[in-house]
Amino acid sequence: MSKQTKLTRFNDNVLAKYQVYNSVFATLPFDSVSKTGTLLPLFNETCIEGFKSGKTPTEIVDEFFNKYKPDASEEDRISFLFKIIQYIERQVVLFDAIEDAAFPIINNMGGVGTIRNIKEEASSKRVRRELTQYLSDFKVRLVLTAHPTQFYPGTVLTILTDLQEAIKNDDLSLIKKLLAQLGRTTFFADKKPTPYDEAISLIWYLENVFYHSISKIYDYIHYHLFEGEDVDNEIINLGFWPCGDRDGNPFVTTETTLKVARKLRQTILKNYYRDIRKLKRRLTFPGIFELMNEIESSLYDSCITENSPIRISVESLLSKMTSIRKTLKEEHSNLFVDEVDSFTNKVKIFGFHFATMDIRQDSRVHHDVFTGIVKELQEKGDTTFPANYLEMSPDEQIKVLAKVKGNINPEKFSEEMVVRTLGSMRAIETIQKENGERGANRYIISNNQTALNVMETFAMLNLSGFDDGLNVDVAPLFETVDDLAIAPEVMRQLYSIPEYRQHVAKRKNKQNIMLGFSDGTKDGGYLMANWGIYKAKEELTKVSREFGIKVIFFDGRGGPPARGGGKTSKFYASLGDNIENKEIQLTIQGQTISSNFGNLDSSQFNIEQLLGAGITNKIFNDPMNASLTDAQKELLEDLAESSFKAYSDFKNHEMFVPYLERMSTLKFYGKANIGSRPSKRSKSDKLNFSDLRAIPFVGSWSQLKQNVPGFFGVGTAFKKYEDAGEFDKVQDLYNNSNFFKTLLENSVMSMAKSFFDLTSYMAKDAEFGAFWNIIHDEFELTKRLLLKLTGHTELMQNYPDGKASIAVRDSIVLPLLTIQQYALKEVQNMSKLENPDNKRLETFEKIVTRSLFGNTNASRNSA
Repeated sequence: MSKQTKLTRFNDNVLAKYQVYNSVFATLPFDSVSKTGTLLPLFNETCIEGFKSGKTPTEIVDEFFNKYKPDASEEDRISFLFKIIQYIERQVVLFDAIEDAAFPIINNMGGVGTIRNIKEEASSKRVRRELTQYLSDFKVRLVLTAHPTQFYPGTVLTILTDLQEAIKNDDLSLIKKLLAQLGRTTFFADKKPTPYDEAISLIWYLENVFYHSISKIYDYIHYHLFEGEDVDNEIINLGFWPCGDRDGNPFVTTETTLKVARKLRQTILKNYYRDIRKLKRRLTFPGIFELMNEIESSLYDSCITENSPIRISVESLLSKMTSIRKTLKEEHSNLFVDEVDSFTNKVKIFGFHFATMDIRQDSRVHHDVFTGIVKELQEKGDTTFPANYLEMSPDEQIKVLAKVKGNINPEKFSEEMVVRTLGSMRAIETIQKENGERGANRYIISNNQTALNVMETFAMLNLSGFDDGLNVDVAPLFETVDDLAIAPEVMRQLYSIPEYRQHVAKRKNKQNIMLGFSDGTKDGGYLMANWGIYKAKEELTKVSREFGIKVIFFDGRGGPPARGGGKTSKFYASLGDNIENKEIQLTIQGQTISSNFGNLDSSQFNIEQLLGAGITNKIFNDPMNASLTDAQKELLEDLAESSFKAYSDFKNHEMFVPYLERMSTLKFYGKANIGSRPSKRSKSDKLNFSDLRAIPFVGSWSQLKQNVPGFFGVGTAFKKYEDAGEFDKVQDLYNNSNFFKTLLENSVMSMAKSFFDLTSYMAKDAEFGAFWNIIHDEFELTKRLLLKLTGHTELMQNYPDGKASIAVRDSIVLPLLTIQQYALKEVQNMSKLENPDNKRLETFEKIVTRSLFGNTNASRNSA
């Protein structure tokens, strides 16, 4: 019997089940659901046929009401539209639950890229020894960020988790109850979450998913690759940004940072306590049982509250577990040794910190803060800085900053931002004392442009009185195209400073550098942003190796194709030997957390894929993953430059910002109460491109179903070669470089989620019609040439299961998107009136805001 394809498994285990359970949901015994569920298929069909016929969203909505609810007043219409939105939000949750429940059926948990498969391949190729040597030093770090692209509140996430389990067990009775609960549960917040709220939401994933999936992977590696021998490397660890990331978030304080660090410690100790209680039921032997009682009691006392005094250290806990293991081996025939090892592994991985908190702030804020520090110290007669420091050149200032040390009290300064910034640096030392050095040991400088930016941070840290020396990595973040280009020069200058080089030596000769993140694609467009990062990585690797330093790249990827996500593991496997790759670090956020790591199966699979990517790059020499040749680089440089010019011209178009501001959902993100940060950087009423945050920026294009950041400029770049009769060069690059192929596959995914029929009415708009056509023309050009390049007849042809999933999700949210565009048009019309009906305007704005939720959740990696 032949093995089913992934598409067949998807159709049988996801699509078919969704159709069954959605029909159950439609007939639940409460009024708003049953009536809405009956009419929704008719509305959906009206949308499908309407867009095929070239009708506008307004015409489609009017047609539906005229046909099926002809006597409805506007108030009744609005009430029905809200019910449609509410219903679709819950349909999306249902589909998520079904798809997540089927994850291990759709995906081969022992297939290509998994640890089991890698072990077998290493054995067949006789490179097991090389594999274990590599894993002795290789690491993957997933960094959970507070950047909000996930709209599900905690109550809904709990239902989603329980629904997955009920679906796995085909428990129809429980499924009905959970669907009924879902129908009555609120999907949106009445007020914005605090940074602490965001932290608690993500700690749920640490406790309920990552704690189990990471330890399961590590145990397999420990036993099946290292054959039970100790591994002096945690291999997989976690990073954490909520309440540490201050960039653009005025609500993050030193107090919240410390509170979250203590919550992380309390949570991991609670997990240890639970595990010890279970383990104690097995270790009932004399001498061991008493020791387990001591451990249990110490852990319980240490985790009663966030501020409970610690009654046992990591070292003491590990020592006791080692003693227990030894006794089991010598006196009890190794009975339950595996369980003891598994618990010990968890303690080695998670320590008492659970996840490492990063502190982050913008270089421009640092500079202002530092200037304030110097001025105030000088006014008080302090001689830490020369009297003429502020008049010195940057190079002269760097010489001073390299030697600065001290212990200045933040509370002695008058400027609030000085107090907060220095306080955040002192918090690092406090966390290290309470949670261990891994609790917080990295300071990230956003918008880093110069060596001076780094040295100002370095100096402030050295003025913060670290008792045991500065156990902190200073990590510049190079974001824009220009910043990426000068990054190697900046790092060469830093490495040449004796005091800074000495600091790096104390940090095991490792230098953390973050690349890309939010503003890369927004600034440079898709091809240039990703090519800029690739080039920067090669040059930074070269410079770092010259100085005997191992550079650790931290990618601000976030998951979405628009910022280089998509098939993340394939991307990392394709980077070649000229890019340091002993550690893979990347941010994950929003829907990427819940969709790729939201349950034990998906978390295990996707973490193993990342591990596999690093191993594949170094151990299994696939020629498609080799470093790019000079000719390939020259071609990519030209493609990126052509793409960058097209994107820059588009970005600088006079209608670019007005289009986003007035024709998209951009301004509604700030009203959605999904994140603690303000939705734009400045407080001015006028919107400037530089003020746009990446998530509302990318998300707004996604809501329009235009996904500009994922493709714009690619088609123009390819057409240059087609017109010159040299398209075969692009074809050859695609066929021989996994880096280029993966880059384009991510773009294809972004385009597959586009649907220009939704906004085609804008083509006739007197003000924005020409601009809409620019976007549409580039989309069609890019689509045509990508299909020509891949030899496919449709987008994502080589990922039929992924394409099918997108198609179902798009079908679910089509009515919601139609309603959103209808409401947006009403808002635009009313905004042109001298005396609009403010109550009616507010109602339609609320429709737009609410419609953000379901669409974003359905797309899973849109922002």
